[in-house]
Amino acid sequence: MVEERKFRADLYYRLNVFPITVPPLRERGDDITLLTEHFVQKFAKRLGKSIDSIPVEVMESLKRHDWPGNIRELQNVIERGVIMTTGCVLSLQTTASMKVNEGTAPVRTLADAERPAIKTLVDAEREHITATLRETNWVVGGPRGAATQLGLPRTTLIAMMQRLGISSTVGSITPTGNGHAFGSGAVQSGHSCRPPVPYERTVKRLIS
Repeated sequence: MVEERKFRADLYYRLNVFPITVPPLRERGDDITLLTEHFVQKFAKRLGKSIDSIPVEVMESLKRHDWPGNIRELQNVIERGVIMTTGCVLSLQTTASMKVNEGTAPVRTLADAERPAIKTLVDAEREHITATLRETNWVVGGPRGAATQLGLPRTTLIAMMQRLGISSTVGSITPTGNGHAFGSGAVQSGHSCRPPVPYERTVKRLIS
């Protein structure tokens, strides 16, 4: 800037007592981890959510990204991810639209490849719940069921599935004893990792 005469040379040398060089965000992997955890908790608190963990694949994608927009870009990515998260684990869709150093293709998981384009918050919620149900083989309750993975009570998840029109391709919801499962499998009821925020209150916060 001094050479281009956009900054006074005498002022530059007066201020240039102890220069500090700050590397770009893409070269500060440890900072990316700390900043990500900070932004997750910040936006989760703002939206009334409880997010306890970040998937390893999401963190690795964040560390591989170039971050031309530096910290502000990271903040926006995490905020979008928190909005799409419905359970206590940050959504895998957080990094779905990002581009990394290895190529120009977006970072996508196998589950993401099967999902249609998300247009609304309701669509995002439906896709995330459906993907979780697929991962649990459409088991709703129990310690390894979808309700536990999403951080929701079993009855709340079933109500949300009915409202969103989610059903298994192999059968319908079949009550069996104290649990619910899709198709022929029966499970025992599980518990959430943390008390969820009522869906209606979350939506009001998102649209207000």
